[in-house]
Amino acid sequence: MFGTASSAYQYEGGAREGGKGPSIWDTYTQTHQELVKDRSNGDVAVDSYNRYQEDIEIMKTMGFNAYRFSFAWSRLLPSNANLPSIVSPLYIYLFYSKVVGWISAGKLSGGVNKQGVDYYNNLIDSLLSNGMQPFVTLFHWDTPQGLEDEYGGFLSSNIVEDFEDYAEVCFREFGDRVKHWITFNEPWTFSSGGYAGGPLRIAPFRCSHWQLDDSTGGDSGTEPYVTAHHQLLAHAAAVNLYRLKYQATQNGVIGISNVSHWFLPLSDSKEDEEAAQRAVEFMYGWFMDPIFHGDYPEIMKSYIGSRLPQFSSHQSDLLKGSFDFIGLNYYTASYASNHPQFDPQRPCMFSDRRLKLSDERNGVLIGPRVGSGWVYDYPRGFEQLLNYTKTRYNDPVIYITENGVYDSTDESSPKEEALQDVSRVSYFQGHLEAVHNAIKKGVKVKGYFAWSLLDNFEWSAGYSLRFGLVHIDFKNGLQRHPKLSAFWFQNFLRQNRPIENSLNLSSQNLQLVDSTY
Repeated sequence: MFGTASSAYQYEGGAREGGKGPSIWDTYTQTHQELVKDRSNGDVAVDSYNRYQEDIEIMKTMGFNAYRFSFAWSRLLPSNANLPSIVSPLYIYLFYSKVVGWISAGKLSGGVNKQGVDYYNNLIDSLLSNGMQPFVTLFHWDTPQGLEDEYGGFLSSNIVEDFEDYAEVCFREFGDRVKHWITFNEPWTFSSGGYAGGPLRIAPFRCSHWQLDDSTGGDSGTEPYVTAHHQLLAHAAAVNLYRLKYQATQNGVIGISNVSHWFLPLSDSKEDEEAAQRAVEFMYGWFMDPIFHGDYPEIMKSYIGSRLPQFSSHQSDLLKGSFDFIGLNYYTASYASNHPQFDPQRPCMFSDRRLKLSDERNGVLIGPRVGSGWVYDYPRGFEQLLNYTKTRYNDPVIYITENGVYDSTDESSPKEEALQDVSRVSYFQGHLEAVHNAIKKGVKVKGYFAWSLLDNFEWSAGYSLRFGLVHIDFKNGLQRHPKLSAFWFQNFLRQNRPIENSLNLSSQNLQLVDSTY
């Protein structure tokens, strides 16, 4: 299974179309524009809400047979599903929440939005009719604003029941055709970026004020752990529901997508070797251990203490084995070194690890740096992470649910230069070879999804980072132009020969024509 991955807020647009209610991203990109690099938003994004047929045709032309996307929770369960559609959902929400005091956005009590159901039905049916399997994520960081206002979103355990209700709507309405479900995308990133000022900052932009002056409030020493805990409990509840009521008749599978970098010791010292292992456990084990063993890694419990929530025996039982497959997102790697200093007056999930991360050792980068940001091309780390998952977590079925890199050019570069994304071709060649090597060693990788099909709204980076195989001309009607990497994938997927031979396709042998899909 080969496909590309996306998410609702980054792709759909249609923020005030089809009865959609507001999410925290709709709100924060309007009220805190300064927190997004280019002060942009996803109101239109790449307009897949209206252009999904065009995008499906692009994927079909390239030879993909699957598409990973997310449902927008507030499109299916807005606050206004049972109200007349004479004013926009945002104004309805503001009136009821601020004037009347009644909020149900994200709750089943607000009604199921038929227009939202129709949109996703049309998308799913179109994918299937074009030979592509829908791979659906239930939550990709767009908490309904009503739940955020009512009880703090994922800061409250109330979210578990509301998420379970939302999941049931999805299973009931779409499960006859959707056979692969993901409950949460990168809960680590949502908790670190949304509640601890992490490397990728995301809504609701909370963290301790001593950490970042523009924080919207929060506590970086407790809130990341609380929100992670509630994501895990919501995941377990949704999986349990699916297995009890739907799986036997719908014949689908369900899992979760976790992200991890690979971490290498900065030196040969025992302390740095332990720091590298600790880095993996604080990023990957934080969410993998509970769904395999029913509890957090021992090192986390030891280092964090009472700030780390505990699972009841019932919760632990629900979590253990709450997956049919593991979704794995991988982008890059880092060196880790021991750093035992810790300020108990300023706790933070990052300092809790007692380590430092570096992108170089002895003046040599861990891999070629792509662009000016955080991604280093280190496919060996991908293979090591896959082997680690097989060994530590009892050989699970794995889908690579994200892997990709942004352009080495910046947003001011001419389109013609951006289309020649040779560095992206090299990245995909190396990382697919790493996956192939892991498969040869017995790792059960069943599918691969590139991030991403189109340039899109990249959260707090706005439109300044371009991850797409297809260039989006944001100044000219969102025209789609295939990059060199799109042609590389097209050639790779159409080769009727062993994968190791297909991977040897050289970007120099591809003829790039500046065409518009």
